[in-house]
Amino acid sequence: MQLEKMVSFHKALGDPTRLRIIALLRNGSLHGQALAERLSLSAPTISHHLKKLKDAGVVYTRRDRNTIYYYLNESKLESTATAVLRIGDDQTVLKKEMEMTDKEKEKVLNNFITDEDRLKQLPSQLKKKLVVLSYFVQGLENGKVYEEKELNDYIRTFFDDFATVRREWIMHQFMYRENNQYERNPVEMWPVMVNR
Repeated sequence: MQLEKMVSFHKALGDPTRLRIIALLRNGSLHGQALAERLSLSAPTISHHLKKLKDAGVVYTRRDRNTIYYYLNESKLESTATAVLRIGDDQTVLKKEMEMTDKEKEKVLNNFITDEDRLKQLPSQLKKKLVVLSYFVQGLENGKVYEEKELNDYIRTFFDDFATVRREWIMHQFMYRENNQYERNPVEMWPVMVNR
């Protein structure tokens, strides 16, 4: 889930050594040995902390001949660090213009889904698309982790373009993906207009 990713990010920053590494990298890139010297730590210790920061997306590397330099990913650091303050903001703004009654949602489903429960086409209008995506994602078990092939097979039962549906579920927070494994997000993370 996205929330777990946010927690992992903040855990990665929850270490004084890692915060000192970030402070040093704000002044420019450094290689591991330079970081070890400046922090008076061993190279393996620095490598351990850099791996944690890299896994969290806070630092990235570039190789120059035999030396690997570490760079601070400031935009990722800033956006992820402040994401907790933005939870729900974008959905609140969209809520008014995207609200639909149950009757309107039913009409959308009738227009885009056949009697055999197959999707005719994915709506281009966002609020209609979200209604359709919500309808089909509910066929997945909450808390179950799906392999990509298994998810593709499920999508094919109602629509041939499984890659598009999969991508749309991820983009609109219906699902979470990591290492080609997919899990349905809790209803509370879905767009506001469809999660109640």
